[in-house]
Amino acid sequence: MNKKSIASWCLYDFANSIYVAVIPATIWSAYYANRIVGNDAGQGDLWWGRAVSATMLFVAATSPMMGAVADYAGVRKKLLILYTLISAGGTCLLATVSPGMVLWGFAATLLANIGFEGSMVFYNAYLPEIAPADHQGRVSGWGFATGYAGSLLGLLLAWPLVAREYMTALFLGVGAAYLLFAWPAFRWLPPDQPARLTPAQAAGGGLRETWRTFCEILRVPALRRFLLAYFIYEDGVNTVVYFSSIFAATTLGFPLKNLILLFAVVQVSALVGALLWAKPTDRWGPKFVVLAMLAQWSLVVTGVYFVQTQRQFFVVAVLAGTGLGAIQAASRAFMSTLIPRGREAEFFGFYTLCGKSASVLGPLVFGGVSAASGGNQRLAALSVLLFYLVGGVLLWKVKAGGPTVARAAPARA
Repeated sequence: MNKKSIASWCLYDFANSIYVAVIPATIWSAYYANRIVGNDAGQGDLWWGRAVSATMLFVAATSPMMGAVADYAGVRKKLLILYTLISAGGTCLLATVSPGMVLWGFAATLLANIGFEGSMVFYNAYLPEIAPADHQGRVSGWGFATGYAGSLLGLLLAWPLVAREYMTALFLGVGAAYLLFAWPAFRWLPPDQPARLTPAQAAGGGLRETWRTFCEILRVPALRRFLLAYFIYEDGVNTVVYFSSIFAATTLGFPLKNLILLFAVVQVSALVGALLWAKPTDRWGPKFVVLAMLAQWSLVVTGVYFVQTQRQFFVVAVLAGTGLGAIQAASRAFMSTLIPRGREAEFFGFYTLCGKSASVLGPLVFGGVSAASGGNQRLAALSVLLFYLVGGVLLWKVKAGGPTVARAAPARA
C-alpha cells in the first residue's frame, strides 16, 4: 500500500467534513430554515427538504455518466478538483444570503451541496485502487474517522464566530479550509489513467455506458440486491443527518452555538464508532456491521420521537453518532467487494445514484409531514423508521458481504 496516497485520501475526508459539519449538518441548515425562511409552521423544514432533495436528484441523475467519463476519459482527479472548487465557491456565496432571501439561499445551497456530493463519486472510486481487498474495510473506516476529526476542527473554528454571529466570516472560512485540506489529495492521489476515449467521446457514450452498467448490475444478484437495500436505508440515514440540527433548534430550542457542541459530541462518538467497527468490518463482514447499525438507527429515530429535554437528546445523539461512521464505512466497503477492477468510478457512480436518488424521498417526506402537521417534527422523525426496517429486510437476503479477510486469503495462496 502507498501510505502517502492513503493519508491524502483520508485527509480529503478531513477537508470535506469541515464543510459537512458546519454547512448542511449544523449551522447553515438551522440558519436557513429558521432565520432565512422562518419555521414556525414547518415552512423552513419544507424549503430545506426541497434543497436537499434537489441536490440529490441532480447528483443521482449525473453521477453514473460522470463516473463513466472519469473512467474512460482518464479525468477522475480533474473532476474531483473541479467539484471541490464548485462546493467551496458555493460555500463562500452563502455569506451573501440575508433573512428573506429564500431563493438565493436555495440556489447557493444547491451549488455548495452539488459540488460536495458530486465529488464523492470520484473520491470513493479511489478506495479499491489505493487499498488491497483485505484492508479496504479498515482503510474506509480510517477515512471516515479522519473525517470526523475534520468535523471537530470545523466546529471548533466555528464556535467563536457563531457566538458573535460573524456569519460572513464563518462561511468564507469554511470554504477556504475546505480547499486547504483538500490540496494533498490533489497532489498525492494516484494520477489519472491514460484516456481510452476523448472527453467528448466519453461524454457522448456516457448514457450508453450507464445503460450497459445498469444491465450488468441487474445480472448480478448480490450487487443488484445490495444496491436496492442501500437505496432504501441510506435515505433514512441522510434524512436524519440533514434534519437533526433543525429538529434540535426548532423543537428543543437549541441556540446556534449549542448546536456546535451537540454536533461535536456526535463527531466524537462517530469517530469512535468508525474506528471500533473498522477491523470487524473485514473480520465479520460488512453485511453484519450494516445490519447491526440499522437496528441501532431504528432505536435512534424512536428515541427522537419520545425525547423531551436537551440532555435526553444528547444521549440519543451519541447513539446516532456511534452508528453513523460504521454504517457509512461498511456500506462503502461492501460495494468495493462487488465491482470489477478498472471500472471503479463507473460502478461507484451507480452507488452514488442509489444513495442520492433515494435521498430525494426522505427529506421530502420529513418536510412534508412537518408542514402538513403544523410543524410536528417528532412525527416527521418517526416516519424515517420505515426506511431502516425495509432496508434491513432487503439486505438480510443479500448473499454477499461476508468477511473480506477470508475472501482475500485464497488470492494469496
